[in-house]
Amino acid sequence: MSSTAPWGWYLAAVGSLGAVAAAIFASPRAAEAAAQTWSPFVLVSGLLLIGLVAEEDGLFRSAGSQLARLAPNALALFGGATLLIVVVTATLNLDTSVVFLTPVLIAAGRARGGGARPLLYGSLFLANASSLFLPGSNLTNLIVLGHRPLSGGAFLGLMWPAALGAVVVTAGCVSVWGRRDLRGPTTPLVGADRPTLGLGVLTVALAVVLVVALRSPALPVLIVGMVAAVVRTAQRRVVARQAAGALGAPVLVGLFGVTIALGTLGRAWGGPATLLAHAGGVGTAIVAAGLSVLCNNLPAAALLAARTAPHPTDLLVGLNLGPNLFVSGSLAWFLWLRAARAAGADPSVRQASRLGVIVVPLSVAAALAALAWAGSG
Repeated sequence: MSSTAPWGWYLAAVGSLGAVAAAIFASPRAAEAAAQTWSPFVLVSGLLLIGLVAEEDGLFRSAGSQLARLAPNALALFGGATLLIVVVTATLNLDTSVVFLTPVLIAAGRARGGGARPLLYGSLFLANASSLFLPGSNLTNLIVLGHRPLSGGAFLGLMWPAALGAVVVTAGCVSVWGRRDLRGPTTPLVGADRPTLGLGVLTVALAVVLVVALRSPALPVLIVGMVAAVVRTAQRRVVARQAAGALGAPVLVGLFGVTIALGTLGRAWGGPATLLAHAGGVGTAIVAAGLSVLCNNLPAAALLAARTAPHPTDLLVGLNLGPNLFVSGSLAWFLWLRAARAAGADPSVRQASRLGVIVVPLSVAAALAALAWAGSG
């Protein structure tokens, strides 16, 4: 997240009012909702700060330029970009991925003279698909499993079949859709950016260890991110305004307030729980995907997971992959549009949604089939 747009302040106001109303009219349930949802927001704050330090050290730019230099053709460039998106999303959250990788991948495609369009749209679609790998990859993961927290290793062991299936199918769909761009000739690239190997690499590695090893890594990761940001600020390599912009505090506050309000509603009203109890695994994924498009996947997660979900893995599939249908599905869409336009690209919501109509049903089906195969569904 970079600088906060005006809508972020409106969201902060709405979310704050919703949280206050929940606290006044249903304080015990609001407290339960806050207890379930605070950890994800703290964790993503730490990951965003770590992403800022890594970006300032040139890690993302270096990875993109090395990829552009080594890839023999546009298709190989897309394959390497897919792997890069998966790694960054899984470890540093999908919002970090779309903010920092979108301009890098656009630049890589332009530098090679081919494949820029699939890289542009792939940076969004593959980030959402990759957000099933680890708890911190997407806030929805932590909200849904708030009743039964899992360590990163346990979560990976549970969800990797769905995540891998979703990534493979999503990458396949995007590459087929952009096949003309990927077949075109590319220009060999000489030279590449070199990263600063130091604090950025150290904090990323430490964050990965904490997320995978700990059942509740939110506070340790936030401490790592804050310390790294303070060090870089003291060195005058990052200004305080950059750190504040990376956090996007109004947006986080607004979303936190909305999740508390809907989490409170889901505890007071048994409708969502009854619906999921009768929907089955596939129906749960469909309901989650549809509700994500209607009201964003974070509020949808708070509402549908206010009580223990009967099919939590299927619920996550719908919440994480469903947003690829339309711009309202996740915050990542807004961040992607802003990052792409800032990089000089011209992303089309209509074109992305047309692609999403194909990608989402196929990727959801692949993820659910993978879960069934692994016995996790």
